[in-house]
Amino acid sequence: MSRTPVELDGFARTQVAHGGTTRTVYRAGSGPGVIVIAEMPGITPSVIAFARRVVDLGCSVALPHLFGEPGRDPHRSGARSELADVATSFVPACVSREFGVLATRRTSPVMDWLRGLGRQLHDECGGPGIGVVGMCFTGGFALGMIADAPVLAPVLSQPSLPLGLTSAGRAALGLSPEDQAAMVETCAARDLTVLGLRFSEDRLAPPEKFATLRRLLGDRFVGVEIDSSPGNPWGHRKAAHSVLTEDLHDAEGQPTRAALDQVLDLFRTRLLAPTDGG
Repeated sequence: MSRTPVELDGFARTQVAHGGTTRTVYRAGSGPGVIVIAEMPGITPSVIAFARRVVDLGCSVALPHLFGEPGRDPHRSGARSELADVATSFVPACVSREFGVLATRRTSPVMDWLRGLGRQLHDECGGPGIGVVGMCFTGGFALGMIADAPVLAPVLSQPSLPLGLTSAGRAALGLSPEDQAAMVETCAARDLTVLGLRFSEDRLAPPEKFATLRRLLGDRFVGVEIDSSPGNPWGHRKAAHSVLTEDLHDAEGQPTRAALDQVLDLFRTRLLAPTDGG
């Protein structure tokens, strides 16, 4: 049996079966559960570092392995290696039936397994509910889990699917009409706040998706858009994409640090210190 990579030291390697599919999930911490769904090219050191912040908050983190090589640093051998790592993960994911890469009105099949993971995590960890963070390729998956898993703290960090090759794709959330309606209804019933994060110039996570969420959810959607225009005062590159990981400037006064703190505060408020109605 393969070992847990050294970069994931302190995380237990577990197997989670649901709906005929078994996947590896890395677990750490205790307290209410939070699922961190990695971006491309996978569970990188930056994703692991974010997960450790959630553990330090007092939560139990689950990192499902959906693609890539867990623990691998895409920067280890320079830019060419980074591009190769992304391609190695991206191409198989694009052709996989598990991910609705271009489907504007269909929920990705992998969502069924993720919902099962969410229910299992809540049963095991207890608490009022779970948190979910999706990133980039998986950014919108937190939305799809809302209707059929005990999600109380959903975070969409630079959501990109379905890919914005058309105006419909840029505005779509990657959910079937039934799941989208159930998501909106559940947000109202549970008084949920959906938190979204993106950089202003990020074409992979287009602003049209946030516009759709504002139209559907109104004040229940909080969209944080960080200035990455040329000459921005924060020094963010125009191609900045990963708010909580690769493009995080972790210093007081930085907007990405403020976004990270906002995510952690959402978990703290909804999972660790819930209101009477939560």
